[in-house]
Amino acid sequence: MTRDGLFRFGGEFLDPVRETAFREARLAETLRQCRLLFLFSVVLNSLFLVSDWRFHGTPHFYVAIPARLLVVAGSIVALALLHHARTVAQTERVMVFWQAVTAGGIAVLVSSRSDLALFVVLLLPSIFYLVVAMSFRLTLTMGAMCSALMLIGYLGAGPYPETLPGLLLVVFLMNCALGLVVVHANRLRRTEWLATQAERTAKDALAVSQEMIERLFMAVPIPLVVAARDDGRFLRGNDAARRYFGKDLAERQIRDVLFDPEIRRRIDAVLYERDRIVGQEAQVLDAGGAVRDVLVTATTLETDDTPAVVAGIVDITDRKAAEARTRRQATHDTLTGLPNRLFFQERLREVLDGVAGPGGGACLFLIDLDDFKSVNDTLGHDAGDELLFQAAARLAARAEPEDFVARLGGDEFIVLTGLLLTPDEALAKAEGLLDALRAPCEHGGQTISPRASIGIALAPQHDEDAVELMKDADLALYRAKAEGRGIALVYEGSMRAAMLRRVAVCRGLASALLENRIEPFYQPQVDLETGRITGFEVLARWRHSERGIIPAAAFQEGFDDPEIAAGITDAIVAGTLRDLRSWLDSGHAVGHVSVNLAASVFRDAALAERLLARLDSAGVPTRHVSVEVTESVLLTRNADEAARVLSTLREAGLRVALDDFGTGYASLTHLRRFPVDAIKIDRSFVSHLEAEGEDAAIVRALVHLAADLGLEVIAEGIETEAQEAALRAFGCRIGQGYRYARPVPAGRVPWLLELPRLPAEPMRGGIVAA
Repeated sequence: MTRDGLFRFGGEFLDPVRETAFREARLAETLRQCRLLFLFSVVLNSLFLVSDWRFHGTPHFYVAIPARLLVVAGSIVALALLHHARTVAQTERVMVFWQAVTAGGIAVLVSSRSDLALFVVLLLPSIFYLVVAMSFRLTLTMGAMCSALMLIGYLGAGPYPETLPGLLLVVFLMNCALGLVVVHANRLRRTEWLATQAERTAKDALAVSQEMIERLFMAVPIPLVVAARDDGRFLRGNDAARRYFGKDLAERQIRDVLFDPEIRRRIDAVLYERDRIVGQEAQVLDAGGAVRDVLVTATTLETDDTPAVVAGIVDITDRKAAEARTRRQATHDTLTGLPNRLFFQERLREVLDGVAGPGGGACLFLIDLDDFKSVNDTLGHDAGDELLFQAAARLAARAEPEDFVARLGGDEFIVLTGLLLTPDEALAKAEGLLDALRAPCEHGGQTISPRASIGIALAPQHDEDAVELMKDADLALYRAKAEGRGIALVYEGSMRAAMLRRVAVCRGLASALLENRIEPFYQPQVDLETGRITGFEVLARWRHSERGIIPAAAFQEGFDDPEIAAGITDAIVAGTLRDLRSWLDSGHAVGHVSVNLAASVFRDAALAERLLARLDSAGVPTRHVSVEVTESVLLTRNADEAARVLSTLREAGLRVALDDFGTGYASLTHLRRFPVDAIKIDRSFVSHLEAEGEDAAIVRALVHLAADLGLEVIAEGIETEAQEAALRAFGCRIGQGYRYARPVPAGRVPWLLELPRLPAEPMRGGIVAA
C-alpha cells in the first residue's frame, strides 16, 4: 500500500475496493496455475527420474537421481501446502518454497555440466519468470535468485570455461529481458482484467438501469402507452394505462380509444412536423366506456427498428368540470340562475358585432322592478328574493329563441333580442314582458303584486356601441320611472340631451356648494284681508359668476341627485337659520319661515333629528319654522320614512305644508295619513280663476275641504287683483305671488317687514328683488 491509501500493481495504483477485487480474482487464478505447474513438475521430473536410470554406475547418476527426487518431493509438498492456502500471500509463500526447492535441485543437477546443463540454466529461469503466478516483485526477485543459483550450480568450483564473461553477460541480459517481458505481461494482464471488469460493470449497470426504467415506467401514476406509428397498435402500456383503458390494451389500437378522427389527424400532423406534441386536449374512452377529457403529450421514438409513439395521458375531466362550475358561478346569478352582467356584456358585444351586416340589429329591454325596496322593507328579504326569482322565471319563460335574458344586479334585469325591430315592435314586445311581470305571486301567505318599468334601446338606430346602447336604455328607463312607472319607453335623443343637462347642472351645483354660492331668497306670504306679512317661503338661488341669480326652477334637475339635494338643503337651512336668528335678534316679527324639503332628502333616516339639532344650535324656536313637501314625497318608496320624519318635526313644533297640492297623483287619503298643517294651492289653478271655470271650482272645493279638515290654505302665484279678490271670496286667507313681492335676498326682508301692507303703493306690480 502506498500513497493516499492506494495499492500499486504493475507500476499502477488501484483504490482499496478495486484492489480487493483484483486480489480475489488473482488468488483464484494463481491457485489454478500453481496446481497445474506443480503437477507438471511432478510428472515431468518423474519421467526424467526414470530416464536417468540409464546413467546407472556413472558419476552423473549419483548427482541426477537425488536432484530429481528433491524436485519431485518439493513439488509434492508444495501441492499439499497449496491445498491449505487461503490468501494470495500464502499461495506466494508456497510458490517461493517450490521455486527455491526446484532451483536448488536443478542447480545440483546442472553441476555435472552435462550436454543439456547449460540449456537448462538458460531455459528454467524463463519458466520462473513467465509461468509462475506471483506478484510483480516476487516474480522478478525469485526469477533472478533462481537464475543466479542455477548459474552458481553450473559453474561449481571450477574449472571455469573461457566463455565465462560472455555467459555471465548472457544470463544478465536474459534476466533483464525476462523482467521487461514480465512488466509488459503484467500490465497487459491487468488491463485485460480491468477491461473485463469494466465490461461486466457496464453490463450490470445497464441491467440495473433497464430494470429501473421498467419499474419507473410501470409505476408512473398516469397512463403511459407506446403505440406503433403505422397501424396504431398498442405495443406497451404501464399499469396505470391498463387500469385506465382496460387489461386488453395490447389487443387494441389508438382509434379504439381516441375516437375523434379530427383530433387523431391533428396529432399525426404535429408529430410528423415536430416529432412531439405537448398538452393536446382530446377525448378518450376509458375501460368502462365513459368519455373522458384528457391532455396528451407524445413523442416519436424507434423501438426495434419500428417507428413508434410514446404518449402520456393526463385525465382532466374533473378539472374541466370544476372549471365549468367556476365559469358558471362567474357568469350566472346565484339566486335566479340567469346569466349575470359579465356574461351579458360578452353576449352584447357578440350580437353588436353582427349589427353592421345587412339586416342586422339588436334591441335592449332594460327592466327595473318598481317599489322593490318596499317589498324588502315590509315583507322581508325572503319575499324580495322570491320576487326576483319569480321575475327571472317569468322573463325566461316569455323569452323567444333569439332572446337573451340576464340579471344585471339588484332588481334590474335585461332582455337582449338579436333582431332588427322598429320602435312599435319593441314597445309591443315590452308590453308582453310587463304583462308577464304584473301577475301576482305568493310568498309566506302574502300576495305580492310586482310592477316594472322598461327602457328600450335599438341598434343600429340609436347606437352600435355596447356602452352607449346601455346608456340609451338606462336613459329611457329613467324617463319611464319619472313619468309614473309601470310603463315602457323607447329611447329618444332628447333624453340624452336632458341627461347631459342634468349632469352639467349637477356639476355646476357641486362647485357652487363648495364655493358657498347657494343662498336663500325669501318670498313673503301675505294675509289677503290686511296685506300684512304672515311669513316667508324660502327659495333656493344660485349666485352664478356669469349668469347672475339663477332661480331654483332653472336647476330643478339637481334635486333628483340625493347628494346635491342634501347639499342644497343643508346650505339653505344653514342660511335661513342664520338670517332668522338675526331678524329675531333685531326685533322683527317674521312669523314663520317655510323651508322646502326635496323628496330625495328623506332617504336620510336621521333627517328630523339633524334638523332639530340645528334649530337648537342656532337658538331658533320651532314655531318660527315650517317645512314644505310636494305630493311626490307621499308617492315614493320612502313614503313611510317621510311620514315618520314629518311626524317627528310636527311633534317638535314645526308646521308642515303640502306644496303644489292637486297637481300630482296623491289621493285625499294622504291628507289623513300624513301630518299636514297647511296645503298650498298650485299657481296653475290660481292663474285661471278669473275665467270662473273648472279651475275656480277646484280651488273653491280645495278651500272648503281644507276648512272642513282644519287645515290652513295658502294660494301660490297670485299676480292680479282679480285673483286676490276671487280667493278672498272662496275663503282663502293667505297668499303669495308677484302681486306682493318677488323673492328677495335676506337683506331686503327687514324693509319688507316695515311696510304697512302689501302690495305697497305705488308699486302695484309687486316689489322686485333687490
